Amino acid sequence: MSETNKLDALIAEDLLLQANNLSHKFDYELFKDINLSLYKKESIAIIGTSGSGKSTFLNILSSLLKPSSGKVVFKSKDMYSIKQNELLKIRRDDFGIIFQAHYLFRGFSAIENLEIATLLSGEKIDEKLLKALNIDYVINQGVGELSGGQQQRLSIARVLTKKPKIIFADEPTGNLDKDTANIVMDTLFNYIKNNDAGLILVTHENELAMKCDKVYKLEDLKLQEIK
Repeated sequence: MSETNKLDALIAEDLLLQANNLSHKFDYELFKDINLSLYKKESIAIIGTSGSGKSTFLNILSSLLKPSSGKVVFKSKDMYSIKQNELLKIRRDDFGIIFQAHYLFRGFSAIENLEIATLLSGEKIDEKLLKALNIDYVINQGVGELSGGQQQRLSIARVLTKKPKIIFADEPTGNLDKDTANIVMDTLFNYIKNNDAGLILVTHENELAMKCDKVYKLEDLKLQEIK
């Protein structure tokens, strides 16, 4: 194998997700012919004005919304051409989605919310993760007793507990103070580095975005790389 072919093989091995010519529209065109690649240990931030289509783009990448045209490829498979049960398995085993809403089970304690995640994934609760997110001391409290910031960190812990290969995060620090936001982002960055995973996040905070390896701006139907 030539050195060029070896390099191409290594790049392909590190590729986690690829978006090819993605376009989407509702009553109007939101974005057109977008391409994006995510590699192991890489973090990508998507910024843009309100209504530019950032969250819609993230939903398409994370398999929650079918694009008007184009492909999202994971493990050499077009996500929107495979069978529904196979798509659900990928979403369960390989994707971790951090929503703006926490979607916690409010009738349960914090630890029970994490235990539900372990039942689905077979992974164990990581005490170091809980300490890193500074929620280890509230883990036996009911969800309704937690502050909004604690609920946000619990939802992030639940996502990381199942050891996803790709994390999709929609404004993961939107309701957090600066110090807590830094704790969350450090935890996410450490996770992807230590687990050969990738991170794609949507944010309106430019300072946060610039901490990522790459930054793209969604504007005028296109995705422009600015870092």
